[in-house]
Amino acid sequence: MCLAACGQKQQDVQNLALSQTPLPQDPLLQIYFNQSLTSSYTEPYRQQTRPGDDLEKLIAEALKSARSTVDIAVQEFRLPGIARELADRQRSGIKVRLIVEHMYNRPWSDYTAQELAKLPERERDRYNEFVQLADTNKDGKLSAEEIEQGDALVIVKNASIPVIDDTADGSKGSNLMHHKFIVIDSKTVIVTSANFTTSDVHGDFKTVASRGNANNLLKIENARLAQLFTQEFNIMWGDGPGGKPDSKFGIKKPFRQVQKIRVGTANVMVQFSPTAASLPWENSGNASIDRILSTANKSVNLALFVFSEQRLANTLEIASRRGVAVRALIDSNFIYRSYSEGLDMMGVTLSDNCQLKAENSPWQQPISTVGVSPLPMGDRLHHKFGVVDGNTVISGSHNWTKAANHGNDETLLAIESPVVAAHFEREFDRLYKGAILGIPAKIKQKIDAKQKECESRQAASKPPTATGNNAATKSPIAETKLINLNSASREELETLPGVGPKLAEKIIAARQNQPFKSWDDVERLSGIRKKTVEKWRDRVTF
Repeated sequence: MCLAACGQKQQDVQNLALSQTPLPQDPLLQIYFNQSLTSSYTEPYRQQTRPGDDLEKLIAEALKSARSTVDIAVQEFRLPGIARELADRQRSGIKVRLIVEHMYNRPWSDYTAQELAKLPERERDRYNEFVQLADTNKDGKLSAEEIEQGDALVIVKNASIPVIDDTADGSKGSNLMHHKFIVIDSKTVIVTSANFTTSDVHGDFKTVASRGNANNLLKIENARLAQLFTQEFNIMWGDGPGGKPDSKFGIKKPFRQVQKIRVGTANVMVQFSPTAASLPWENSGNASIDRILSTANKSVNLALFVFSEQRLANTLEIASRRGVAVRALIDSNFIYRSYSEGLDMMGVTLSDNCQLKAENSPWQQPISTVGVSPLPMGDRLHHKFGVVDGNTVISGSHNWTKAANHGNDETLLAIESPVVAAHFEREFDRLYKGAILGIPAKIKQKIDAKQKECESRQAASKPPTATGNNAATKSPIAETKLINLNSASREELETLPGVGPKLAEKIIAARQNQPFKSWDDVERLSGIRKKTVEKWRDRVTF
């Protein structure tokens, strides 16, 4: 969703010319952005020439260099260009392995018409995107040859590439297998914020202006770093397809400390999530982010898909009070939700059913440098990066949420390098130019209306003053507190029938990826039965 105020800006963005000269790259640690203004490419599916780095081509070229092994862990794998390169590597004798999230481990071409009709609108859009991608002769039908050339998972299957997902541990799936990394020949690591989809890399086919969700890609040459990523991959892989359920995902994985590595002139920190909630928060990925933010002396610039971790917002508030210039861009679909720390930073609250999360803490000295970027129509701000003092970059697949911290399989990187930081600072400045900052009028009206509603409800729930003999007939108005699946804390979710810690974390992880809009969305989440849903109907809202 983009507010009307940025409509014209969205139309203008697609016409941006290449206006920036490339920055120097560290030969061992290179950074790319799919909406960069320093380069351009012709997108292979719509044949549109547009600004940006071709992330699919960069990945395919890196794969082409493989001589022994390729390991890929990515939430969603739908790009045929990468699939075809993997197939070539596999057929040439190179060992290729692939891990995906279980919700995306089925080729689109396998779905029946009846199944497609039952999909929610978002998933039907994804299917239609696939049809447009694979339908090379544009006759509206997919031939067997078009499927074999255009369905990435079919290409992988036909090449006999082994694939597992997060059900390989014997469960119905972890919270989210949210990694997006590649390890090549035990020496090259690619970490990106992008899923391997047209929407995340190139753009939505149904929107001409779309250039793909704003994402970044890092290519790092370092054997020790590659070893750490291979260890993470092997823990999840176990003995592979068809073996014993000895794979480990989510909190089943062993806890590992933060690792620090020297890559050329850069210091690189890597940490893999999740950290079980039973362990001290200080051991977690969000705590690592917190420690870096607390070192800020001059500036913090954030470009985040979603920001809902209260402790990080509290640390930023302290930094802001001591004079650190804090700027933040958050995706427009999440910035104005009740759980968004963007609201805290702007000094306002938006409750759900007149209930605030327990630790909610609007800033006493709000800032006006928080907002949304005027992206092309249909595109999302999918980055998960922060830059501290123009020197340290926080990036990876790890969203700044409790779900990423305690439930998902995630990669968190922190890189100390002014050369690397300069690239991310430029990307932030590009996104910040023309940003809609502060609270838009429509959101302010919503906040004010909600506040009045809550005040009225509070007044109505107070018991009337007892006078005379009718005091016994007066009683407070009973209110049933509804649980909002899109904003409730883990503790609140666990008050619902049948919800324990694991299912609560799974609900939180699912809503971070896509908010619940209907009971159909709820029933699609693994671990939730229809009987459970029936028990929730009078206790749950969206």
